[in-house]
Amino acid sequence: MNIIRTAGLAYVRDRRMLQARSVGKAAFYMAGGKIDTDETPEEALHREIREELDAGVVDVELLGVFECEAWGHPAGTPLEITCFLADLSSEPRPTSEIAEIRFFTRDEYAAMPDVAPGSLMVFDRMRELDLID
Repeated sequence: MNIIRTAGLAYVRDRRMLQARSVGKAAFYMAGGKIDTDETPEEALHREIREELDAGVVDVELLGVFECEAWGHPAGTPLEITCFLADLSSEPRPTSEIAEIRFFTRDEYAAMPDVAPGSLMVFDRMRELDLID
């Protein structure tokens, strides 16, 4: 089965991390998206955040690579998230493909009815680093 490779943004405000919910989806995910074959993960991050949040990404730093099963795909579909800590050049605004953006603590996210395993792994890492509550 082909692995889904994505770039994700760990953006924090007031010790809460941003998550985005795509139109027609129930779960909130890391803002970002699939890495095209001709892109580096960081190039994909810049493109996807412009597309999803209408903002530029600045002060980018690799947080880590997280591997789990992809949520909302057939069972066993592997997901690899190359996640970056970064700031945004402007206020994030959901674009047409994003229904909603919201900031969560780790426990607020974990209590949602639908939780993406990859996002939860990033929340756990961010709390270990004492960057979020």
